[in-house]
Amino acid sequence: MKVTVVAGNPKPASRTLAAAHIIAHALTGREADDAVDVVELGAGLLGWGDPAVANAVATVRTSDLVIVASPTFKATYTGILKLFLDQFDTGTGLAGITAVPLMLGAGPAHALAPELLLKPVLVELGAICPTQGLYLSDKAYDQPGVTDAWMDRWAVTVLGSASASPDTTHLTRKGL
Repeated sequence: MKVTVVAGNPKPASRTLAAAHIIAHALTGREADDAVDVVELGAGLLGWGDPAVANAVATVRTSDLVIVASPTFKATYTGILKLFLDQFDTGTGLAGITAVPLMLGAGPAHALAPELLLKPVLVELGAICPTQGLYLSDKAYDQPGVTDAWMDRWAVTVLGSASASPDTTHLTRKGL
């Protein structure tokens, strides 16, 4: 299983990136295979055809499991993450990829942001999001046990979805 973390924080090497790596490791027991620190793509995100952006998109598209992380900015995910996600085709850009929406914030007021704001975008791009989005305190994301309840509830579901390769060619409009 190929695991990639994506961090949409305007600061390079951020706590958001670190949290995504922690979640990838907690889910799989190993380090992520790849990481996309979106801020490093710079101005290439503002248009189409930038080679570094195309490479980052290809990295994500060839993954089985992607942890998509953002800090909470103005009660939602960051604009820089939105610019990156805009590089994927609607409905097919993340087709067949299991994604975990992860957001960090200063307090519990925005705890539903990953579920209400980030997850729908990932699903719109075709990702499979089989679990509840994960929200962590930006001050305690790396503390022992902070993700235990979420992991106990959802890890098996995430891993089962990411490792499954269902043959959907037999489905038709009537069959859905």
